[in-house]
Parts: sequence; structure tokens; C-alpha cells
Amino acid sequence: MKHLPKHVRPKWRYLGVGLETWPDAALSRRGFQRGLWYAGQNLLGDPASADAELSVFAFHHADGVGEAVVRTRRDTVSEARAALACLDEVDGQEVGVSVRGISGTVKRCEEKYLGRRPEVSGENRVVYENADRAAVVRDGLVDVRVGDAYTGATDFDVTPV
Repeated sequence: MKHLPKHVRPKWRYLGVGLETWPDAALSRRGFQRGLWYAGQNLLGDPASADAELSVFAFHHADGVGEAVVRTRRDTVSEARAALACLDEVDGQEVGVSVRGISGTVKRCEEKYLGRRPEVSGENRVVYENADRAAVVRDGLVDVRVGDAYTGATDFDVTPV
């Protein structure tokens, strides 16, 4: 089978995507891909979602932060961004999604927008609501363990122990 001529081949754009979850959440590439497909279908409908061809090229998630490279057709970048904005849950885990940037090649997308994962300082002890609690601190954000779940806070809401 012959390859298509260069002027007929589809042109792609690659979105550098940042992910943020609670520290104990476990996301998988497959789950993220499925969530992205469902978000695209629900927002755009089947024909437009198929035209966008949203696919996850690279994925990494650990300790509540992650990143991914999402591929879409050049003409459907705004639709892909909208579908990513609608994604708020993956495999029952709450997730925050942000598009860091768009590039024409995977390599440039990874170099420019990914690879600068925020450092997670580990678990600390803080005082929150007048009680000593476990917390994960990263970039001025504090995730405080309250019972069996986490609550989002800032440096101003807690006191280090």
C-alpha cells in the first residue's frame, strides 16, 4: 500500500497537558484516554469527536501531579482544548487539567511544556482547624488529610508543626 502524498496527509498538533489530583489518586494512561474520549463525545458529539481524533501520546502521573501529550488534528485545536476543559474526573478520581501549550511536534512539546514537574515535598504535619494533621505541600498548595479524604488549602490556612 502506498503512502499518501505529503500535501494530503493529516496535519497534527500536540497539546502539553498538566494534571493535578489528590496525592493518593492513581491515574492510568488508559483511564485518561477513556475519559478524554467520553468528554469529547459528550461535548462535541460523535462526528466532531471522531474528526478531532483525540489521542494520548505520552502520560505520566505520580504523587498527585502529572503530565500528558495529547494529539489532535490541526483544525480542531480549540475543540480539543474545550474537551480537556470538560474533563474533571478519571476513573472516579477528581482531576484538574490545564493546557500548558501547543506545538507542531511531539519533541518540541515535551521540551517546551513538559518535564518540569513540580517537586512534591512529601508528607508534613500541619495544624488545620485546630488539629494536628498530615498534609502534602507543593508550590504553595497544601492538601490536608481530613479523615479518609484530602482538603485543599494554602500556606495561609495552615500552621507548620
